[in-house]
Amino acid sequence: MAQQGANKWIITITVILASMIELIDTSIVNVALPQMMGNLGATLDQIAWVVTGYVVANVIVIPMTGWFASVFGRRNYFTGSLILFTVASFFCGHATGLWELVIFRFIQGAGGGAMLSTSQAILVETFPPEEMGMANALFGLGVVVGPTVGPTLGGWITDSYSWRWIFYVNLPIGIVAALMAMAFIPESRETRKVTRVDWTGIALLVAGIGSLQIVLERGESEDWFATNYITALTAAAVLCLAAFIWRELTTKHPIVDLRVLKDRSLAVGTFFTFIMGFGLYASVFIFPVFAQNLLGFTAMQTGLILLPGSLATAVMMPVVGRLLQKGVPPQLLNALGFISFFFFTWLLSHSTLASDRQDFFWPLILRGVGLGFLFVPLTTMALSGLRGKDIPQGAGLTNMMRQLGGSFGVALVATFIQYRSWTHRANLLSHTSIYDPAVRERLSAITQGLMSRGSSLFQAQQQAYAALEGAVMKQTFLLTYMDAFRVVGVFFLCCIPMLLLFKRRSGRAAAPVSMH
Repeated sequence: MAQQGANKWIITITVILASMIELIDTSIVNVALPQMMGNLGATLDQIAWVVTGYVVANVIVIPMTGWFASVFGRRNYFTGSLILFTVASFFCGHATGLWELVIFRFIQGAGGGAMLSTSQAILVETFPPEEMGMANALFGLGVVVGPTVGPTLGGWITDSYSWRWIFYVNLPIGIVAALMAMAFIPESRETRKVTRVDWTGIALLVAGIGSLQIVLERGESEDWFATNYITALTAAAVLCLAAFIWRELTTKHPIVDLRVLKDRSLAVGTFFTFIMGFGLYASVFIFPVFAQNLLGFTAMQTGLILLPGSLATAVMMPVVGRLLQKGVPPQLLNALGFISFFFFTWLLSHSTLASDRQDFFWPLILRGVGLGFLFVPLTTMALSGLRGKDIPQGAGLTNMMRQLGGSFGVALVATFIQYRSWTHRANLLSHTSIYDPAVRERLSAITQGLMSRGSSLFQAQQQAYAALEGAVMKQTFLLTYMDAFRVVGVFFLCCIPMLLLFKRRSGRAAAPVSMH
């Protein structure tokens, strides 16, 4: 039921707080991993499970949130998820061993995944139908800004205090949000009595989505199918997900009602949400690696460079929501978003090793504006044809596909960078021979310079060869990252014609949604 006055905005603040801390926690730990390794005595390969466990739990729980919310009641389920997330955050910060931390990160991810889709469903019901675009815009603030702010916040907390505080900061926010949820969020009228639990569907979903997410998270570092467990998990993901789809379409009491995808707008919107997740997470993945590994920026500096783009998104979200209310076609706004993303990647593909912070300001502003143009219309169009209990089901599916899109994006881009770097390195080395007069002259100059500073002839020659190797590697990765930016940009440009798949609605672009 739509809310009025102060209640509407209190509920809005509550669910935005919940979705933001959930999404910040997907990326906040990344910059703290080295400190965790030293503190917990873990290898890089082992500590990666701290990230993987959280994301796997997130993606497993998100599609089931509609069913859980209808059984336990949306307010109870949302508040319970907040409490679970907050308690797990405390135990993550208190962990004394690696696998203890991984277990509590998994529990934290399960609570967080529940918060995400339930937050969106609550917002959609809180605002009147004609303000649905604005509701999705406000939800988008947490979704888009959270993953971008995470590394900056994590870097500052880790540098100033310790890695444990990246979990402890969730405690006051989680407690306040839980108290506000109990006090102000009304209970949904769509609660139902459980007659039968689809345990088979739950088992297939957990096995299928869990296996797929582990493959995407760990595949590149394990050299994909050269590793037996990645091959086995890939086969398990394919078989379990196929069986899950068949099961959910044939059972009378599905855990995830896939029949809602008969709504064309939801089906197409879910597909485009996957694409948006691909671009959102792939671009966030490429840029920090490029800025830190090649240009020498710290995690904190990289986060500050990304911050103006996040603020641009925050500004654009309500603007785009207002444009939808005034009847601007969402397909047009989406096209502007894809074009903005293309120009963002095209500008970054012309970076050099001498690029500085100011060179990235406008490209990242374009990315922020583009995300605003993409997120709000896509979410509004996807959910605009749903009614009652179908809203949380649709929200769960779109949020799951955005997360999966991000995982696919990071995995594919990481693999592209790995293989493309080999190609560029081979090409550069074919033009870098010690028999080349220019190369020999460069090596001689470096050697003489090092000897003038006190190095022996042997040491100076070894250091000169190392300097040449370093220069080749820098150029290799510069060319590789530029290729990655271009590929992502062209991908987005090719998506524009597919916007015609959306069914045009008469009247306003943001069609009303019945909540009853």
